[in-house]
Amino acid sequence: MSLTLGQFNDSFPPIMDGVANVVRNYAYWLEKKYGRCYVITPYVPNYKDSEDFDVLRYASLPVPGRYPYRAGIPYPSNEVKNKLINIPFDLVHAHSPFSAGQIALRVAKQRKIPLIASFHTKFYDDFLVAVKSKTLAHAMTDYVVKFYQKADIVWTLNQETKNTLFSYGYKGLIDIVPPGIDFPANYNKNTKESVLKPLEKDGCYEFLFVGQQVWHKNLKLLIEALELLKEWGINFRMTMTGEGRDLIEIKELVHQLNLTEQFRFTGKISDRDELQAVYSSAHLFLFPSVYDTFGLVVCEAASAGCPSLLIKNSSAAGIITEDYNGLLAENDSRSYALAIRNAISNPENLMQIGNNAAKTLTRSWESAIDEVALRYKEIIDNNREHSAIAR
Repeated sequence: MSLTLGQFNDSFPPIMDGVANVVRNYAYWLEKKYGRCYVITPYVPNYKDSEDFDVLRYASLPVPGRYPYRAGIPYPSNEVKNKLINIPFDLVHAHSPFSAGQIALRVAKQRKIPLIASFHTKFYDDFLVAVKSKTLAHAMTDYVVKFYQKADIVWTLNQETKNTLFSYGYKGLIDIVPPGIDFPANYNKNTKESVLKPLEKDGCYEFLFVGQQVWHKNLKLLIEALELLKEWGINFRMTMTGEGRDLIEIKELVHQLNLTEQFRFTGKISDRDELQAVYSSAHLFLFPSVYDTFGLVVCEAASAGCPSLLIKNSSAAGIITEDYNGLLAENDSRSYALAIRNAISNPENLMQIGNNAAKTLTRSWESAIDEVALRYKEIIDNNREHSAIAR
């Protein structure tokens, strides 16, 4: 099977988020095993791509108030258009409905090839934060839904995300295609035991959050929960890894609550080996987001045998079986704090939950892409058969 494929998205390294991570791994493994794969994404100033696949950049502008994101201009230059024309795509895959998705849609129509559109994000929530108007947020969400209606098929990461898109008014076919992780599931029981042993002698508990430093990740709840832990006399350190537009305000709240000594802000960690070491050093991964459609970072933490605490009934919690491969709390700071305290009070059980998470939540990207490639091939073949019948 030799395919020529395009992955279109509005974020890509050096701008790193969950969707960019998905796109990067799609492109890497498809290029490695199944032919040629191109990433089409907005230009980022002063950055040079060094991937093992081709990255085609088009013009962009900074997004006000959303550093480091860029808004791509959906009508690329003649130079970019000519490059796109000369790529013999078999299929294009849009991971965003905005500039990259609009370009993918035009390529698919011009070539009469399939367009897959992945739905990754709770767009209504994003729009409401940005415009502060439910009417405008609904109108913008309707625009998004119209884009997905034009795709040949829509993919989501889990059932919860699928339900979200249907709730927006989408009517069409949706397939669930779970992602992988680019960390090997190398959970080492002996290593984790050695990390947990100090807990029996008043050691410092290591907590971790990896992701965008933005309020809509429910970080106020996280910080207030940790304030309670400090009041209860629990010795801990909270590592916050990532960057985002609310980082300064988040640090200010930490300072106001006298938690500066307990918090460590690392900024973005791009080196994957270094990031896995950070995961491995944590006893508990704290992921209180009710915004995220899928907690890829939860799976990454699981690869290091680190269990996660999520919010009950959140989309990200859909992969968790409570007290087996993860922990759940209600969506309030006291409930979250109590869940942390209960978890660390039983180190052996916490270690077992981490072990179960490593076994059940870690799927390699290579395995995931083998499934993706088979689905691509089926979609391409069906499109060719229908085209031949139409002629």
